[in-house]
Amino acid sequence: MSELSTVLEIAAPLAGVGGGLGYAKGRAPRVYWSLVGLPVTWGRFTVTYRSTMDVCGLTVQPSRLRAFMVRKVARQEVQPVPPKIRRVRGASTGLRVSLRLPAGLEPADVAAASERLRHAWGVHSVNVVETKPGVVELRMTGYDVLKRVRMPRRSRRGSSDGLVVPVALREDGTVFVRDYRKAPHGLTLGSNQSGKSMFQRNLIAGLAKLPVGLIGIDCKRGVEQGRFAPRLSALATTPDEASGLLEALVKEMEDRFELLAKYQVSDLWELPKKVRPVPLVVLVDEVAELFLTSAKKDEERRDGMVMRMVRLAQMARAVGIYLEVCGQRFGSELGKGATMLRAQLTGRVVHRVNDKQTADMGLGDIAPDAVAAVTLIPPDRPGVAVAGDTSGGWSRIRTPEMTATEAADVCREYAHLTPRLPFLAPYRPAMLADSPAPAGTPPLAAPVPVTE
Repeated sequence: MSELSTVLEIAAPLAGVGGGLGYAKGRAPRVYWSLVGLPVTWGRFTVTYRSTMDVCGLTVQPSRLRAFMVRKVARQEVQPVPPKIRRVRGASTGLRVSLRLPAGLEPADVAAASERLRHAWGVHSVNVVETKPGVVELRMTGYDVLKRVRMPRRSRRGSSDGLVVPVALREDGTVFVRDYRKAPHGLTLGSNQSGKSMFQRNLIAGLAKLPVGLIGIDCKRGVEQGRFAPRLSALATTPDEASGLLEALVKEMEDRFELLAKYQVSDLWELPKKVRPVPLVVLVDEVAELFLTSAKKDEERRDGMVMRMVRLAQMARAVGIYLEVCGQRFGSELGKGATMLRAQLTGRVVHRVNDKQTADMGLGDIAPDAVAAVTLIPPDRPGVAVAGDTSGGWSRIRTPEMTATEAADVCREYAHLTPRLPFLAPYRPAMLADSPAPAGTPPLAAPVPVTE
């Protein structure tokens, strides 16, 4: 076995000497991994698995019955028991190993040893994911997946069933999606030039392809969201417009609750399709612009907006209205109601920030371990972020590069999916206010009167 392991260790650099493979290692790491890295790592894993588990403290003493059978029947020395390998499969980015944990081990034990396993098997990273009780999956990546992000072709289009939008790539090679049924409201934080806008562009481009209404609130006079107007059912570019738009959304929320009551259901998705209102995603570009005021007279308007956003965050999920809030900071210094609103935004994505306090605002209350990972994001990697959820789990992600022009082109291409909702008519983007409804607008876009 030791000779085989030595051969495998030498095979990789020898294989890389060839001009084509040597070039692929730096320029096309996916190709190099598939041709050289995967077979070498698979072999190294197979040969050294038991000894690696033993030195990493991931073995347990066998049960008394098994120890008796080994000692008395098989006449062998009793050895500690490592997790049982259930399945090993290769991927274009790494190696996936499913393990059944023996009694006495838990997923946290394996996760704590992930760094030692990474060095033992010579891979870029090892992520541990619990797939079901007693079973974990080791997701090894053979190279830095986040260095050049390319979304798998099969995952580029989202799913309208439940509003699932692929947005970024995780460091373990899997796709990070924005699932509005699981995390109805989201918060994205990040400093300037951190890739926050790139994340929003990918999100908008993905949502534009789905039968959903998009509502923009961009109090920077629409400089960010104005170019997406062909796909927006409404756009507020000033605090006064935002206040009126939020009031209209709260009224729509109440009307939809009456519709749920009429059909005796508790969720929009339980309604029959013929009467189901179109889901709405409210995109708030810089949330601080809604909180900060420059004059005493504006405080009443600010308090009204904050109260309406809190109401939407607390209740609107059931009627298919979702909030997507973006900002540089989001703490109590913004004023009354900020902390209450942030607590309702369960999907968190934090890019590079200027201080640890901002990272703690975004992830400290749901995934404390992720705060340190945010502070380590290098400034030369825009788009890299840490995504957390209320379960305490987190992962590093990176969004593929997308220019504002590319996102705007997608919005124009799918402009025919833009629902024309009467209650949003006063806030329809100027370029669309007087134009007729696009041909082929789906029936789903038509609002359903509660009195029907």
